[in-house]
Amino acid sequence: MPGPTWEYDGYRPEEERLRESLCTVGNGYFATRGALPECTADDIHYPGTYAAGCYDRLTSEVAGRQVENEDMVNLPNWLPLRFRPAGGAWLTPDTALVTEHHQMLHLDPGLLERRTGYGLDGEATLQVRQLRLVHLADPHLAALRTEFTVEGGSLDLEVEAALDGRVTNSGVARYRDLDGRHLMHVRTGIAAHDTVWLRCHTRTSRIEFGLAARLTADAPVLLVPEPERAVQHVRLRLAPGRTVTVDKTVALHTSHDPAIGDALQAAVDRVGAAPGFDALQEAHAAAWEQLWRRTALEVPGEAGSILRLHLFHVLQTLSPHTADLDVGVPARGLHGEAYRGHVFWDELFVLPYLNLHLPEVSRALLHYRHRRLDAACQAARDVGRRGALYPWQSGSDGREETQQLHLNPRSGRWLPDHSRLQHHVGSAVAYNIWQYCEATGDIDFLHGEGAEMLLHIARFWADSAHYDDRLGRYRIRGVVGPDEYHDAYPGAAAPGLDDNAYTNVTAAWVLARALELLDLLPEPRCRELAESAGLDQEEPARWEEISRTLHVPFHDGVISQFEGYGDLAELDWHGYRKLYGDIRRLDRILEAEGDTVNRYKASKQADVLMLGYLFSATELRALLGRLGHHLDERTWTATVDHYLHRTSHGSTLSGLVHGWVLARCRRAGSWAFVQEALRGDIADLQGGTTGEGIHLGAMAGTLDLVQRGLTGLETRSGALYLDPVPLPELSSYGFSIRYHGHWGVHLRLRSGLLEIAVPSSDRSLIDLCLRDRVVPVGPGETAQLVVPE
Repeated sequence: MPGPTWEYDGYRPEEERLRESLCTVGNGYFATRGALPECTADDIHYPGTYAAGCYDRLTSEVAGRQVENEDMVNLPNWLPLRFRPAGGAWLTPDTALVTEHHQMLHLDPGLLERRTGYGLDGEATLQVRQLRLVHLADPHLAALRTEFTVEGGSLDLEVEAALDGRVTNSGVARYRDLDGRHLMHVRTGIAAHDTVWLRCHTRTSRIEFGLAARLTADAPVLLVPEPERAVQHVRLRLAPGRTVTVDKTVALHTSHDPAIGDALQAAVDRVGAAPGFDALQEAHAAAWEQLWRRTALEVPGEAGSILRLHLFHVLQTLSPHTADLDVGVPARGLHGEAYRGHVFWDELFVLPYLNLHLPEVSRALLHYRHRRLDAACQAARDVGRRGALYPWQSGSDGREETQQLHLNPRSGRWLPDHSRLQHHVGSAVAYNIWQYCEATGDIDFLHGEGAEMLLHIARFWADSAHYDDRLGRYRIRGVVGPDEYHDAYPGAAAPGLDDNAYTNVTAAWVLARALELLDLLPEPRCRELAESAGLDQEEPARWEEISRTLHVPFHDGVISQFEGYGDLAELDWHGYRKLYGDIRRLDRILEAEGDTVNRYKASKQADVLMLGYLFSATELRALLGRLGHHLDERTWTATVDHYLHRTSHGSTLSGLVHGWVLARCRRAGSWAFVQEALRGDIADLQGGTTGEGIHLGAMAGTLDLVQRGLTGLETRSGALYLDPVPLPELSSYGFSIRYHGHWGVHLRLRSGLLEIAVPSSDRSLIDLCLRDRVVPVGPGETAQLVVPE
């Protein structure tokens, strides 16, 4: 299997959780971690399987309180396939002699391969080779091929394959004191001479799962249903040097599937009709080939290899199959149980890439938000506001899923969690609506669901703003910004901060876009929206006033993260690094000391600097100018430097944003942050978190760094705007995009030359704007432009 691979050599128990996350295989409908099929869940291994959008809610007692949590459910485990010499002990790398071990994730065909050698009694060695796929063409199928070869003697080998319903959600250590048993009424049975099945449902959401497994081997298959396990046995006679193959094919359906009657019957029918492993692999590889053509970046060297891995994991979570589902962007992919599978603002870092490759997926993800608009409007009413307040953490139905308590593992204390005050998630939804419509020209969505959401989000911001006579400006109080470390003023009795700069500037942007949309909408549609939302005639005028007078605090010539930030104490950064080494989670360190990060000018991740990530220099100057502030290059550079030296980078998103901003502000130091963003998960820079699930926003963000960050690519006003920045370490790259109905528009930057090729079609020409030049490029044409230094 030629092509790029992601490989691990040797068996290292301490790395298994990390490898399992990064060797996950999936198809957007469901995904399975890269655990070894002969191993069960324990302190080393965690074979989780997750279906997009399948949640369940349970109540646990935490610190003397009843706390409710909704989790993305760990499904029955379809992987189990264990083996042993007849009458001997089951072989696992933790209990038997391992002579070799190698794992390879084949990215192009979407296959996980493992090769393991087990030393047996005497001189004999059992070689095990497995190929695993979660089918991209048929999202309900998965398959596992196992090849056994004995060397140094003959062997009678017992093989047991199973579907295991005895699983729990226990993949995150700090959640293990909480109730994680989501599956109930597990039933098993036999469907045919080579097929077993398992049925169960979740405890409170009542989602039903049906799984069926077919085992194919050159020997009789014995079916043994057990309580909560559907088991198949086969006994193989291995002659020296002769390979014997066992194929396991599995089908999964849920009661959430479209056009479904009975999930179990659908699974049994599907696995019965499924072809053999070779045909499945061929169709699977063909589907991946098509998807790579639509989405891949062409970046040379090590950076290109990591970006390929990042794109692989993004596509396994959000594939074309996602377009048929009611799901959002799970922050940790379908790769583990961290963040409980919830949807945060990470779509802000994911959709901009998808918009230009898989716009139908972006549209579906925005539909997830629109279906929960009523819940967001109710959340706003609950806090006495009009409009829509989207939750910081969202799950099945759009209510706020943010925990009320979180555990500091360093101190062992449960602490109040105020991150639900990050109301800026609404601005992220609005930003994605606007970006999607600019990239696709989808006027129907903009005038329909997009307009409904955008206007309700704008209304919430307008209703959250209160006029301050002393300042002569509007203010938004009691929020938390992207930083997350700061959730209250030192010694304050209540949480929340006033005039977070990122929150206020993005709120002003939302209000301005809502006003622009009202001017663009056809009059009948505008009247409909006003009637259905009960929009007062005076509201647009108030939006206009607020969008020009929201308070943006400054101190010492730089933008303040929030009002009063400049009065906080400076932290002894050198002293803390000397004492603790890794201080990315500075909040936990200080809390364990009896202190609080709220006292210091110290940030977890980019906050103010997020403005430079979302908006080009021209747009950010215009935004601040609209608010009455002159933002020159000197002020912005001073702002970047100020926060650069006061950020602990306790989030994988931090390196990404700092690398992006520095590449466009001043190149010095940019590459170091880009490398941190690239290595965030593969090197597990956040200290064990990747084993609980990859960081989807950071992975997608690195792709968008090449696509939009380095090219300065903007889709606005019906044109493609480009303003490339030469980053020596990434000076040559290319990619194809889908723009306004044009498929496969190819851009390549190399040696100071930008080339754009537009495939032949019946579409209109594309206006390409490179700084002060406008070059129309029609279908079937190629243009080459010199990039100014």
